[in-house]
Amino acid sequence: MPRATVLGSGPDMRDLTDRALNTANGLGAGYADLRIVRRREESIGIKSGRLEGVASGETEGFGVRVLVDGAWGFASSHHLDLREADRVAALAVRIARASATALRTPVALDDRPPAQGRFETPVQEDPFTIPIERKIGHLMEADRAAAAVRGINFTESSYGAQREEKTFAASDGSYTEQAITHVGAAVEANAIDGDEHQRRSYPDAGGGWAAAGYEYIRGLDLAGNVERYADEAVQLLTAPQCPSGSKTIVLDPSQLYMQVHESCGHPTELDRVYGTEASYAGTSFLTTDKLAEGLRYGSDLVTIVADATAPFGMGTFGWDDEGVAAQSVPLIQNGILTGYLTSRETAPRIGRASGGAMRADGWNRIPLIRMTNINLLPVDGMSLDDIVADTDDGLYLDTNRSWSIDDRRLNFQFATEIAYEIKGGKRGRMFKNPTYTGITYEFWRSCDAIGDASSYVMLGTPNCGKGEPSQGAHVGHGVSGARFRNVQVGVGKW
Repeated sequence: MPRATVLGSGPDMRDLTDRALNTANGLGAGYADLRIVRRREESIGIKSGRLEGVASGETEGFGVRVLVDGAWGFASSHHLDLREADRVAALAVRIARASATALRTPVALDDRPPAQGRFETPVQEDPFTIPIERKIGHLMEADRAAAAVRGINFTESSYGAQREEKTFAASDGSYTEQAITHVGAAVEANAIDGDEHQRRSYPDAGGGWAAAGYEYIRGLDLAGNVERYADEAVQLLTAPQCPSGSKTIVLDPSQLYMQVHESCGHPTELDRVYGTEASYAGTSFLTTDKLAEGLRYGSDLVTIVADATAPFGMGTFGWDDEGVAAQSVPLIQNGILTGYLTSRETAPRIGRASGGAMRADGWNRIPLIRMTNINLLPVDGMSLDDIVADTDDGLYLDTNRSWSIDDRRLNFQFATEIAYEIKGGKRGRMFKNPTYTGITYEFWRSCDAIGDASSYVMLGTPNCGKGEPSQGAHVGHGVSGARFRNVQVGVGKW
């Protein structure tokens, strides 16, 4: 496995972390931590055979977070030197003291052992060593294959890669190094006839993303797969409208992962539950009293975990940005609410230790509770094909097109790129413009089949937004497809 050169591996970075932490402690901080982050990114965009843009960039800096008199302070800088370490640490302490004057409840952190070690994403082909011309060529080939399908009006193809090299140190003796690599690519084929616009995306609408190297991009075989999707986009122009009514639906993994993201991942963020995100991202219907009462969130088949150790997951790491080790945390167990995504500050409020869900978008942002890999665990017994074969009358919904959900994550509507009729256990004719709606807990209670491990895939999204100022996060979702009964499909009365 190629080894990335990690910022923070030399003695100079040790000197910087020690200097900042000693300064913060000397000025009265009861706790202090520091993150040094170097991020490298690359992206390619192609539209209808034309290279629209190639971008690459690198940033580095550090941020110091302190607790003084029960209040947080944070400051950051892109200058990595000892004088700046003193200045930033002192500024963080001053901010914390000012915050303490308006403090209602002092911050209390859970106990954990000091974090020590190193983590790297397993990478076979370092994406940043592949010549840019070769990556453009791969993407161009896929774009041409989609554009060659008769009836396609325009195509869009994209590639992205990110490596984040992080050093974490804290006043409790923690010191960790990480090198996390993510890559993704996608092709979108668009067909237009008058006011009618249809699209199909491969591998999914969010792009195929994974914690891996360029070998993952090769494995997608974009050029070898896009023709079928482009042909479907053209066929959708003349396909019948998806019927409305109370239906049995089977969700493909390309749609189910987004359902999990919006109606399972976000409502289990404990900072949302406590109202921290109310002004921007919203709150959650999963209040802590529902944890105490053992809310029936879904059917007995539904088990959802936040697993930061899952292979290829966009939310996989060695430690979160508080130095808490990666772990698998049950959120929903056999349909019952059992936990939340937590931090060292929020977890004690429900009598637990942090599940390691704190991450920051770079060196100049504070850590927030973020999804790791929110996975709907497979159920032995039926593959996704078996579920279709077991469905007498229903719809198969594939690839997210849009979503809408209220700020409590309770009432939702999703649209997918395509639907297929299921009759007598077989997939038949396609329908265009499918939508479905529901109430989160009613929807998950209606789940009566989940695919087994043979259908299980790890998908992800690189642009989950949260926080003020806004922060993006890479998150993952393991899913295998599932069936739901009596779901409201389409728009109208039924």
